[in-house]
Amino acid sequence: MTNGGKTTLTNSLLRALPNCCVIHQDDFFKPQDQIAVGEDGFKQWDVLESLDMEAMLNTVQAWLSSPRKFARAHGVSVQPEASDTHILLLEGFLLYSYNLPRWHKVPRGALP
Repeated sequence: MTNGGKTTLTNSLLRALPNCCVIHQDDFFKPQDQIAVGEDGFKQWDVLESLDMEAMLNTVQAWLSSPRKFARAHGVSVQPEASDTHILLLEGFLLYSYNLPRWHKVPRGALP
């Protein structure tokens, strides 16, 4: 659901967990001119087709290939005492609506 506290929870976890990065689904909306208009005349921002999920998955892949490099590139300080622990939070209301056929090789626990 939208406005359910996902970002608030994510921000709290981000502050509390060492070596933690976050990817927000809201950062992957397609340009406005690519968003469909519904029968009601409003842009349909709350449907999966409004998101560039491949771009989001490529960002997840970048984290999976090098969590340290990803963290540094996104301004996250890697804490030496927890250097072997890296956490990625995916935040969004349509995360479970997307079929991930090519992600069968992702390690268990790496994606929700």
